[in-house]
Amino acid sequence: MSQPVLSLKNVTLSQEGNVILSNVNLEVNHGEFIYIIGKTGSGKSTFMKALYADLPLAEGQGRIVDFDLATLKEDDIPFLRRKIGFVFQDFKLLPDRTVKDNMLFVLKATGWKDNDEMQNKIDEVLHKVGMKEFANKMPHQLSGGEQQRVAIARALLNDPEFILADEPTGNLDPQTSAEVLEVLKKINANGKTVIMATHDYALLMKFPSKTLKCEDTKLFEVVQKTV
Repeated sequence: MSQPVLSLKNVTLSQEGNVILSNVNLEVNHGEFIYIIGKTGSGKSTFMKALYADLPLAEGQGRIVDFDLATLKEDDIPFLRRKIGFVFQDFKLLPDRTVKDNMLFVLKATGWKDNDEMQNKIDEVLHKVGMKEFANKMPHQLSGGEQQRVAIARALLNDPEFILADEPTGNLDPQTSAEVLEVLKKINANGKTVIMATHDYALLMKFPSKTLKCEDTKLFEVVQKTV
């Protein structure tokens, strides 16, 4: 049996001395799609930060994509983050360059050198999200949904094992949100593990999947009918 892609045991997460989540125990297997729900301030973003090593574990043990979160050294964080793709609510595209140049910026920053290989990889990820013909557009020329598709493509550039999506539909209308989630589901169907924090319960009903809830410093699984 393969190792879980994420394992947390008795984990406590704190910020500024305040316990945000405590006694978190979770295993996520390769290829799962998991929603994280909960009220604003309940710990969803704190949980995400811990997974990409932006917040150290206060207590407990954690492993993600073969990195030990409890003993992770500063120098190892960039290597961990190359194995994780991030999708944010506000897209985080660089406004002063084209879609293609946004992609090139990430590839060069993560050590790619060969121009042909970079171009092929950009074509590949944009094709996956249906945005290949928009490569020379500026972000402001794209709709919110198109920008988020580009952001998902950017998250795929280094063939990550894991996609973390923090409120990826938070700034989108219901129709566009559904389209973006269909893209994430398709990526998941191709073998990527996805954890998505969301407030959008309508999406949960339309695209049911395993759901975890942050509440009263706990993280626990809920049945979607009770969401």
